[in-house]
Amino acid sequence: MEYTRLGSTGLTVSRIALGCMTYADASKGNHPWALDEETSGAFFRQAVELGITFWDTANVYSAGTSEEFVGRAIREYSRREDVVLATKVHGRMHVGPGGSGLSRKAILEQVDASLTRLGTDYVDLYQIHRLDPEVPVEETMEALHDVVKAGKARYIGASSMYAWQFATMQHAADLNGWTRFVSMQDQYSLLMREEEREMFPLLAAQGVGSIPWSPLARGRVARPWGEQTNRSGTDEFGKRLFQDSDADIVGAVERIATDRGVPMAAVALAWVLRNPVVDAPIVGATKEHHLVDAVAALDVDLTDDEVDALEAAYTPREPTGF
Repeated sequence: MEYTRLGSTGLTVSRIALGCMTYADASKGNHPWALDEETSGAFFRQAVELGITFWDTANVYSAGTSEEFVGRAIREYSRREDVVLATKVHGRMHVGPGGSGLSRKAILEQVDASLTRLGTDYVDLYQIHRLDPEVPVEETMEALHDVVKAGKARYIGASSMYAWQFATMQHAADLNGWTRFVSMQDQYSLLMREEEREMFPLLAAQGVGSIPWSPLARGRVARPWGEQTNRSGTDEFGKRLFQDSDADIVGAVERIATDRGVPMAAVALAWVLRNPVVDAPIVGATKEHHLVDAVAALDVDLTDDEVDALEAAYTPREPTGF
């Protein structure tokens, strides 16, 4: 495993982050592919053995059960001080004024609920899962600042928005002396490169680290085009993220992986990792080889010709996932 600093902070994170959305109660929420706690345990243990110390979840994943699984896994397989723990706030947890969004009431209520489920006094990174256009950015940023000052979070981050929106929130923090975002969890993969236009230059200028979600395009670039999995067959959100022309990109990944004798996932992740703004792609795992393949990407140094081949078929598209 390799380690790096998150953005310009002093926080050390593993170069591969464990995405924990899949580890939850499948009977709750809208993730029918989620793995039960007994099955999930093998992946938490494997992450520890591989040195993956950066774990990411969210309050809304399967109605909070992902946070519960993660909290118990930390106590069983690791130590709280050895894990960089990240969670998120925004999605609906219950009906009522504090059940969703980024109002002061919601943030202060939901951070306490997350800490209870996780079984910890603090999270290392507390992220807004999406922008809340109905709440003034000053209200959100001050509430997040108060969460940090109360010791309930060490750092704050954001996820999936336009660059101008992120800049507006950072500016509000700067004007008022509040805590700034240190990370952006955005969608970035060979099949979704729109962050390269405005968001990545902004992150570089501000010393903010990117921790991409879906760096393997929900597994599309980790297997031959058209090959289905249990998740891809039931993932309605994921079906809206990609287009038929992406088959040529996946074909390039497959050819390079075959020539090198490495998994497709290692090639696709190596491409993501080579971007200097990217600190730690977030990888979910449902099979034993998934995390092993992800870690293998750290040893893949793509040539300029290989990069050109991987990027040649990409076409501009509307950002998704906001």
